Amino acid sequence: MKKDNRAKEKKKKKSHKVLKRVLLIILLIILICAGVFTYRVSQNGGGLAGLVTTLVGTDQETVKNLPDFYCLLIGKSENMTDTLIVAKYSPSTGDSALLSIPRDSYIGSNKANASASDKINSKYQISPQSTIDAVNKLTGLNIKYYLTVDTEALRDLVDAIGGVYFDVPIDMDYDDSSQDLYIHLDKGYQLLNGEQAEWVVRFRHNNNGTSYPVSYGDNDLGRMRTQREFIMEVAKQTLKIENITKIDDILKIAEEKVETNIDWDTLMEYVPALVSFNADQMKTETLPGIPEYMNNVAFYLVDEDEAKQVVNELFLTSGTTSTSGENENTTNTVENQVSSDQVEEKEIKVEVLNGTGSSTRLENAIEQLEAQGYEVVKEGNTNITNSTVIINRTNNTESQENTLIALLGTGTAITGENNEDVDFTIILGKDY
Repeated sequence: MKKDNRAKEKKKKKSHKVLKRVLLIILLIILICAGVFTYRVSQNGGGLAGLVTTLVGTDQETVKNLPDFYCLLIGKSENMTDTLIVAKYSPSTGDSALLSIPRDSYIGSNKANASASDKINSKYQISPQSTIDAVNKLTGLNIKYYLTVDTEALRDLVDAIGGVYFDVPIDMDYDDSSQDLYIHLDKGYQLLNGEQAEWVVRFRHNNNGTSYPVSYGDNDLGRMRTQREFIMEVAKQTLKIENITKIDDILKIAEEKVETNIDWDTLMEYVPALVSFNADQMKTETLPGIPEYMNNVAFYLVDEDEAKQVVNELFLTSGTTSTSGENENTTNTVENQVSSDQVEEKEIKVEVLNGTGSSTRLENAIEQLEAQGYEVVKEGNTNITNSTVIINRTNNTESQENTLIALLGTGTAITGENNEDVDFTIILGKDY
């Protein structure tokens, strides 16, 4: 009996030793993995950006080489679009821009028969893609992605991150029982909860008819400026490292209450870049134009020449500086800031070869290029190809190459044989 007990004790001690060794090996593996992970986070820039970059399985260099990202932000309430904003983010430079599209922008073809269906916000009733098409026509851009956010999603996001600090520009006092909307906020810097955030982005005027001062931009112009500035604050305050623990809540809100055509792979590519977003490098503007009544319907008539200059400055040139909506004379400022490259580009001759398999895409590209001042001297078809290529034929600058890529929304620039007839040959791929 004693022998059996001793044997059991020896066996027990031996099993404990084996268990200890296994645990030590597991601990060692964990420490090595943690060390490698920490090293990779450090190599990817450290901090929240480095952490997210490593978690999604990419690296800092890949993120920096991502092309500029364009998206149409659609804010809706009760199935109506109160907000249309073109957003751009450049991972390589950290530059970003927001351009508000007035919801009453006229997109019709015959002013004599203009009706409410000729407003850009009516397109959402057809589909988000119809809205993108209308915005592309107004701006000359080639936006492919949309992100539709209901006011309920905004409320939930703000509450999920513990509120957003924001400088409310004026006292707000508005009641509308038909929309169950009651806005009562004092002017000044304060912490807003989700419901108050909705008030801020939807406010246009007070019960007594007063609105934002003209210097700020009254009524819809003021509301669009406030929306842009509030979006900037939400972005800054959501992307704080302390909110990493709330990522599940944020993703759940996005999954349930945000509509988008951005595919998961593309989203994962850009997430690390967006974590590095710096609001101080953002430029903001409103598409320039004037209000006008036609057939007793209020419209906003976009000024095509000024709109082209604003689009050039916000989206087609590099080296942005922050305006944060503080410049009341933004249109005149943009007129004086158009770069020498932009002046040169108005004389650039291009050849467009269609590798998309769609004549409509070719027509869209030609219209887009000509709207921005390029001279399309040749056009034709080529073999169907997946990727757009921009061939530099006359030693044009890298800045001019990048401007074409930004305008088309896609493309890779290469150098080709000299051709005195054209400055660039553009082979449109299916990615256009």
